[in-house]
Amino acid sequence: MKKILLVTRPIAPPWDEASKNFAYFLAKTTPGFEFHVLTPGKVDSLEEYIQQEHVYTSTHLDWGQRLRLLGLVFLVKKFDIAHFMLTPNKLNTWAFKTFLTNKTTKTVQTIATLREDLFSDEDFKKIIFTDLVITYSDYAKNKLVKNGFSNVVRIYPGIDTSLYSPAPKNMATMSLFGIAQNDFVVSYPGEYTRLGATDDIVEMLPKLFEKIPNAKFVFANRVKNEKDARKKEEVVRILEEKGVLEKVVFTDTFADMPKIYNLSDVVIFPARDMKGKFDVPLAVIEAFACEKPVIVSNLPILKEFTSSENSLVINPENKNELIEAIVDLEKDKEKRRLIGKAARSYTVENFDIKDVADQYKKAYNKLLS
Repeated sequence: MKKILLVTRPIAPPWDEASKNFAYFLAKTTPGFEFHVLTPGKVDSLEEYIQQEHVYTSTHLDWGQRLRLLGLVFLVKKFDIAHFMLTPNKLNTWAFKTFLTNKTTKTVQTIATLREDLFSDEDFKKIIFTDLVITYSDYAKNKLVKNGFSNVVRIYPGIDTSLYSPAPKNMATMSLFGIAQNDFVVSYPGEYTRLGATDDIVEMLPKLFEKIPNAKFVFANRVKNEKDARKKEEVVRILEEKGVLEKVVFTDTFADMPKIYNLSDVVIFPARDMKGKFDVPLAVIEAFACEKPVIVSNLPILKEFTSSENSLVINPENKNELIEAIVDLEKDKEKRRLIGKAARSYTVENFDIKDVADQYKKAYNKLLS
């Protein structure tokens, strides 16, 4: 059986981060290969057929943990494929090319986002170095092809559509967050400091609660770093000053996201920019899979998987559009249902992990043939 090494951030619970979630799903769903994943010591919850390489000592990928990747220098030669799934930059690319490539091991890079805000076309030619390049979007694939790359395929990231699926509101989760059965719940599975949406949301909330008195808002955001912690403190202070803090929920490290999506009536993703984020934000796709109507920005990169059938698309520059879209959905339950149904169908057709795993299997086999 051919061996594949997934070079990723630490693979371990909680399953609350898109890139490691996808790597784990890929390893446990793609038959015909022996997958090895990088873990922070032994992780008992992983399936026995997934081989663990205890490279890391922590789940937090700081610089000390990144340096531990150099420990793969002798190990990588034992694999048929080394699949690099960390977002490439000039430093890690240099390290991977210098220490983790050899004449016998085939190499793959997954490019979740091109980071055009950081890199020029010439930079791409330096940081993309593998035998096969897999992009998360046609947008990125077409960009690379125009820059002379011929070894590029687009495979959408996959999710487990049986895990992310419609379900009744979980009463224990609602009780945990102080949400009542008759509350109209709007959730934001984004970030505090990236995406540029937090300030717009905070400004909108008092108006939302005036228009929909039984509304509750959920910040389903992880606090990833000190910047996020400071931004959350600022959000709490402002909402307290405005007298609406009791109508807002902060989930922080709550990892069971299907329960958050399924207690939501509407999910919003009003990003102003996607700098540093995947071309396909899985938070949107996961909400789609749970049959939730999602309000999403009209950014070019997001147009690839959003439409008037499966979502509500708004201009984030027009601050009135977001609240108008939420109020419209609150008034029209049938519209919410139809958009949610279309979103679920689209996700099953394009993002189901079993189909995505089959595409990866074909790509691996073609590379090894």
